[in-house]
Amino acid sequence: MRRPRTVLIVDDQEINSDALEVILGNDYDVITADNGVRALELMRSHINEISIVMLDLMMPVMNGYEVLKTIREEEELRNLPVIVMTSYKEAEVDALRLGASDFITKPFDLHEVILARVGRIIELNEGRRLISSAEKDELTGLYIKNFFFEYADRIFRYHPELKMDTLVLNIEQFHSVNALHGREFGDAVLRAMCSFIREFLRETEGIASRFDADRFSIYCTHRDDHRAILERFQAKMYEFSPKVRIHLRMGVDERTEDVEPVLLFDRARTACIMVRGDYQNPLMIYNEEILKKELFDQRLLSDLRNALADGQFQVYYQPKYDIRCEPPRLRSAEALVRWDHPELGIISPGTFIPLFEGNGLITLVDNYVWEETAKQVAQWRNKFSLTLPVSVNLSRADVFDPDLTDRLCRLIKDNGLDYCDIKLEVTESAYSQDADRLLALIHTLRKIGFEIEMDDFGAGYSSLNMLSSMPIDVLKMDMSFVRNIENSETDLRLMKLILDIAGYLKLSVVAEGVETEGQLKLLRDADCDLVQGYYFSRLVPAKEFEKLIVKERERSVG
Repeated sequence: MRRPRTVLIVDDQEINSDALEVILGNDYDVITADNGVRALELMRSHINEISIVMLDLMMPVMNGYEVLKTIREEEELRNLPVIVMTSYKEAEVDALRLGASDFITKPFDLHEVILARVGRIIELNEGRRLISSAEKDELTGLYIKNFFFEYADRIFRYHPELKMDTLVLNIEQFHSVNALHGREFGDAVLRAMCSFIREFLRETEGIASRFDADRFSIYCTHRDDHRAILERFQAKMYEFSPKVRIHLRMGVDERTEDVEPVLLFDRARTACIMVRGDYQNPLMIYNEEILKKELFDQRLLSDLRNALADGQFQVYYQPKYDIRCEPPRLRSAEALVRWDHPELGIISPGTFIPLFEGNGLITLVDNYVWEETAKQVAQWRNKFSLTLPVSVNLSRADVFDPDLTDRLCRLIKDNGLDYCDIKLEVTESAYSQDADRLLALIHTLRKIGFEIEMDDFGAGYSSLNMLSSMPIDVLKMDMSFVRNIENSETDLRLMKLILDIAGYLKLSVVAEGVETEGQLKLLRDADCDLVQGYYFSRLVPAKEFEKLIVKERERSVG
């Protein structure tokens, strides 16, 4: 029996890995790693199984360039073919020089090309590799993937009368368990999980397999109590490890149609991915809504580049008013993006921004917003003889752009602006991820002359711990602290505390989400500097924003 080919996908962005699993999953076995260190571990431990590596270049812990160098230096890994994945075409030459076999660009819109390239490279490389197989996984004694699917297919074909369930179980943050408690303890956890599954299978007809390091698949006769099944496994895991809490999650697809097991397990795997990190509700049953969301997300990813080229994205502006004077004065603005899709209509930023952030493609949107904003600031200066600074978002993915500093400086120079005319907003949560890299970048940008604003301050969990070391100029107080200050003494005190801390650190504060005169008065009494929100104006396009500028000029003249 021929063993399926295995593809190792290495990417720290789950949306990229998930997209490639959709593209390659029907033809290949897929395993994943979220950083270079974990990828090298999988290569060394699965060297006779992996047929090809799909490698992202920009990752934390160890980036793709370092992985390529390591592969080239280790004799055992040297013949392993690697396809580099990047949204930066200029990275192609460097990757090929380091030994990459090929490259593909993001987003993954040409599925046939990806399949063709993967297939061609595997076929060229297979003559030099010997792929061994055995029926059972050595550590757990469960079926390995290829035999598991062979037996599942037989059940599907020869027993159509049986209603079967596909269950996918994952151990949350298993890599952290290994890192904190050692590989020996991690192996013991896997063996324990295997014994629980065997006990379950003695009560129902079915088979099981271990996929990857910590993913278990079960094909069994239908049960109505899926939550009880998961709770049973979880309780036994707590009994096994009372001191080190091991958390499980489960995805399920109930066979309600004539669908082959491979597709059912893809669906269960998707459902399991969707509850990653959800400790309150770690069970998901696959349904049509999940399928629709997957297809919708893929549509947005595929349409992104055309949308940017066709001008479907529009930059809107929300004013920031200085409330230290009476009446408040227009001082600056924040630029935000909206997507008017020709077929799907207005797409909420809450839908496409997290999707593109997870994929890393948010950099394309950010660059578009920066360029449009810089042009607009220059136009307003020429038209109204004033410079109105505008804040733009700097996403976590932008931090990995090696040309970011040059790109921003070029925008300033090309539009004849000063560095303080474009302010850079970084969300608080970004400081808790890749902190060293981000802090170094922020220091560089501030030294050049850019002003840095921390967006959504107070929405994270590490603000007070990190604030004293963060190189920033402005705090943007999250709207959650403003919303109830008229009705909640606790919220009012928290708002004042934030302003006191900012004052001690000599930082300006912008309060977000101001909607009422009462909120405005309380913020002014507490010595807040600037505010933005619907009390003054909603987000508006550039032409409508000009009315606010004209009104401000008329008031100044008067």
